[in-house]
Amino acid sequence: LLGGGGGDRDRSTIYAPDPRVEANPAWPHADWQLSMSPPTAARMIDSFRIAVRPTPDELQVYRGASWAKTPTDMLQDALLRTLEDSGHIPGVARQGAGITADYKLVIDLRRFEADYNGNALPAATIEANAKLIHNIDQTVVGSRTFLAAQPASSAEVAQVVDAFSNALRDVSSEMAGWILESGNAHEVTHDRRPPVSTAPR
Repeated sequence: LLGGGGGDRDRSTIYAPDPRVEANPAWPHADWQLSMSPPTAARMIDSFRIAVRPTPDELQVYRGASWAKTPTDMLQDALLRTLEDSGHIPGVARQGAGITADYKLVIDLRRFEADYNGNALPAATIEANAKLIHNIDQTVVGSRTFLAAQPASSAEVAQVVDAFSNALRDVSSEMAGWILESGNAHEVTHDRRPPVSTAPR
């Protein structure tokens, strides 16, 4: 099942997790816009090969299986669609898409692997740090690390991929809610609108 080498991607089964994330009614509504920088990750993490960690010190890949998109693209696509479809924010787009954004999201993807962690079956493990940056003054208004570990129902690659889809859904949902809350909290304390004059004319 496990293997290295790079020449067998052409014969691989290509997997494309595509989770749909329902908006949480408890998420606040924003009146500001967001741009998303391309997420960063170490090259070993951001690979088309599906990573598996059989022991804490060992990282391998599943032979004959690969991702259709890199993990950073999967995470950004899932999060972007979650926010777009939520109806809770008037504008969200990838950096460079041309919207005037009040805030920028920067993500560092730290883990995207099937981790056995001493168990009989692996858990699809996604860890990412997100920073929300106010574009006007480039201050970091919020920073949080998100971690999801979804146990696979079997050691078969297809079931491991299902677990990744669930982990991606969980991380996207948590991150979307946090972005909306953090941006709104900053808006309250740093209101950009000038005060309304109450002086008589």
